[in-house]
Parts: sequence; C-alpha cells; structure tokens
Amino acid sequence: MTSPVHASPRIPEAVHRRRWAILGVLMLSLLIVVLDNSILNVAIKTIATPAPVGLGATQSEIEWAINSYTLVFAGLLFTAGLVGDRLGRKKVLIGGTALFGIGSALAAESGSPAQLIAFRALMALGAAFVMPATLAVLMNVFEREEQPKAIGIWAGGVGLAIAIGPITGGALLDHFWWGSVFLINVPIVILALVLMAWLVPDSRDPKPGRLDPVGVVLSVVGLVLLVYGIIKGGELADFTDAKVLGTIVAGLAVLTGFVVFEKRSDHPSLDVTYFKNKVFSAAMSAIALVFFALMGVTFFGVFYTQSVRGYSPLESGVLMLPLAAAQLIFAPRARLLVDRFGYRATTTAGLLLVAATLAAFAAFEADTPIWLLEVVFFLMGTGMAHIMTPTSVVIMQALPREKAGSASALSNTFRQVGGALGIAVLGSVLATSYRNGIEGKLGMLPPGLRGTAGESIEATLGVAEKLGPQGKALVTPANDAFLHAMHVTALCGTGVALIGAVVTALFLPGRPPAGQEGEKEQELVAAAD
Repeated sequence: MTSPVHASPRIPEAVHRRRWAILGVLMLSLLIVVLDNSILNVAIKTIATPAPVGLGATQSEIEWAINSYTLVFAGLLFTAGLVGDRLGRKKVLIGGTALFGIGSALAAESGSPAQLIAFRALMALGAAFVMPATLAVLMNVFEREEQPKAIGIWAGGVGLAIAIGPITGGALLDHFWWGSVFLINVPIVILALVLMAWLVPDSRDPKPGRLDPVGVVLSVVGLVLLVYGIIKGGELADFTDAKVLGTIVAGLAVLTGFVVFEKRSDHPSLDVTYFKNKVFSAAMSAIALVFFALMGVTFFGVFYTQSVRGYSPLESGVLMLPLAAAQLIFAPRARLLVDRFGYRATTTAGLLLVAATLAAFAAFEADTPIWLLEVVFFLMGTGMAHIMTPTSVVIMQALPREKAGSASALSNTFRQVGGALGIAVLGSVLATSYRNGIEGKLGMLPPGLRGTAGESIEATLGVAEKLGPQGKALVTPANDAFLHAMHVTALCGTGVALIGAVVTALFLPGRPPAGQEGEKEQELVAAAD
C-alpha cells in the first residue's frame, strides 16, 4: 500500500492570523492533562501513608490509581478522536475539559483508595476527549510547512507541565492535604474554558468515520484484564498463580479478538491497515516503548528520593526539574537535528541516551551524590525530547489533515498503553524483587503483619514506625531490598529502550534530500508492502 501526499485546503486568513494564540490555548488544555500525572508522581508516597495524612493505599492500589486513568484514557482515545471529527473538535475540547475539571474536584475529596481510583477514571474520560482534539485543532490552524515547528512547541508544553507538576505538587503537599494536588486543576480548567470559547475555531472531518462501541469495549476489557493480571502477579510475587495466569491469558485473548474484529470491521476505531506502513509502525513502537520504560522508572524514582533518600515532596519535585527542563529546551529544537541528520539517527540516538540513563539507575545507592541524579534526569529529558518530536511529526503527517484526530488518538493511545504496561510490568518487577529481598528480614514481626510489610518499602517503613524503637532494625534492610529491586527494574527498562532503538534504526527514514520537501513528505508516508 502506498499512501499519497495529501493536498490540504488553505486555512482561513482570520484563523491563520491568530494561530499562535490558539496554540497557546491548546498547550494550556494539554497542561492540565499532563500536569495531573506529574503532580501525582510526587504525591504517591503521601497517598500511601496511612490516614489522616494519606489514604493508606497499598502499592497495587497506587498502581491502579495511575492505571485507572491511563487505561480509560487509552481505551477511549480512538472513539474520542472520531467524536471530535464528527461533532467538531472545539465542542469536544470544551466538553472534555469541563468533565476533567469535575473529576478533579471529586478526586480531591476521595475518602478511600477505591474512590480515588474511580474518580481518576472519570478524569480520564474527560482527558480522552481533550488530548486528540488539541493536536487535531493544531493540524487545522497551521499550514503543513509550519506544523513541525508547532508540534515541537506543543511537545515542549509537555516538558513545561512535567516541570511545573512535581514542584507545584510538592509545594501543595507541604502546606495542604493530599487532595490539593487534584483541586489545583479546577482554576486552570476554568481559565482554559474561557479562552477556548473565545479563540479556538471549530473544525470537523467532512467524512467522519462511524463509531465503534464493540471495539472500544474489547480494547478496554482486554487491557484491564492484562494489566490486572500483571499487577496481581507482582502483588503476590507469583506469576504462576492460576488466577494471575488466567487473567493475563484472558486479556491477551480479548485483545487478539479486538485486532481481528477491527481488521474485519468496515468502521474500525483502530484502522490496522495504517500499520502496514513500516515507518508509521516504527514511530508508534518507539513512543510505546519509551513510555513503557520511563513510566516504570518514574514510579520507583519517587520512592527512591523520598523513602530512601529522605527528601520531602517539594524537594523531590525540584529534583525532577532537570528532566522537564531538558524537554522544554530541546523539544522545540529537535526538528533542527532532524533536518540535519534525519529521523532515524535523531530518534535512535534519543532512545540510546534514554537507555543509558535508565542503566545509570542500576548503579545508584543510598549515598550516591545527588548531583549525579540531576545529570541523569537532564540527559533522560534530552533523550525524550529527541524521540517525541520526530515521531509525532512522522505520525501526524502520515495521514491527511481531516484525519488529524485519528492520528493524534493513535499516537496518544500507544503512549498511554505503553505507560500503563510499563507501570504494571516494571511495578510488578519492583514489587516481586522487593518482596523477595525483604521477606527474610521480617521474622521479628507477628505473622499477621509480615504480608502487609512485604508489599512495598512504604508498607515496611509504616510498620517499622508503629513498632517504635524496635522497628528501627527494619529500616536498613528495607532500603537495601528496595535498592536491589530498583536496580533490577532499571535494567529491565534499559532493555526495553534498547529494543526501541533497534526498531527505529531499522525502519525510520533517514535525512531527506535538501530542498525537496515533496520528497520528504513522500518518504514520511511511503508504505512498505
């Protein structure tokens, strides 16, 4: 199959003149979606702390608080993109943003981990309509020659949100209760809604696809079963358990059914024919694999800085600033390296740099100089910036402008699914390794407490605190067991990033001939039979 270069109509002059202001509004709506997850990262330890400080959530409940968001988000992005194409991107953007704000207010008042998980899913429902609409609107207010620059700035907004999130979350946790990290979304949502209504033009696909409720149900059910099985296996430290294996196999079977159904459907939410294009598939794989590795590492990074190193939530947020700053600096400029070296070299180098930084975590100990962590975070953000911008351009330009919602939905779906599986798989590796390392040190505890204390480092330290002076003997073994588990998990993440580097090195295009933009676009979308 060969995809043609798609000619697009000129953008109305009134819209063209305010395109940069529109981009600013789109970045604000993107900010609230990304900000929530980056804020949550520094709040994980606090939420795991017993009431009244936190909710006393177990590691598996924390993983579900994160994954209830990512799974609902990923499962509905296909349909959300199509709804935007059909009803109009502006309407969907405003409606999704409002729903996200309502979910945030409810999450802030959660009285239990189960309520938090449910309200996070509601927030994801709104976010699923926001994210594809932002890129779809972007592709409809910028001419093709400006799209790479606009996408680079858009990607830099992700870095800004990552920078603001942990610091804002840390400051809020230092002065307010844990729910403030969700309540902060509400005023941002109100401002975004006012600006959207004023500035953003409406657009839609003149030939929108039909909705695919069966496909949506199959994808969500399959992902939930798969992730549940993986998390449960880590919680039990036993992946041979019949329920664990049965759930994982059932999830894989449902997802296989989803792919078969979509392939045969005349109105699929996931058009599997796109993946006949090796360039498109490689870009999608790179996004999924890098988020698989990075989300898992972010999950254990918070416990490393706060539980092992003893930093406060605010200090932990500041420590993550280099990661965000690097993305903010380099994401808008990554296109310059693409112009000089090509998509293949730029993205592969980014993945190799991410792999190297993940491997560095395998050498971190309780007394490692903290400036080394800062260097690693900065290099990790640099690598990410040179992965996200090139792959986003490849994906968004591979489809015609009127299908921008579908392209955006696909890109973000793979990002979210990759991240959800990363948290589930690498979180389970962390939990299993930690439980195996600490079990032999829990003999001093009553039998009823041993299972609880072995769930995570925070659970062990919580039990140790309740025991008073007698519990101090558990602190060093807990730190040692966690560091070993972190090393194992980091090396697993490194392997995943290296697989991504191999994929991009083999299948992404190189540097196009200078001055031949038409050929450049052809190369981006050329499909291999």
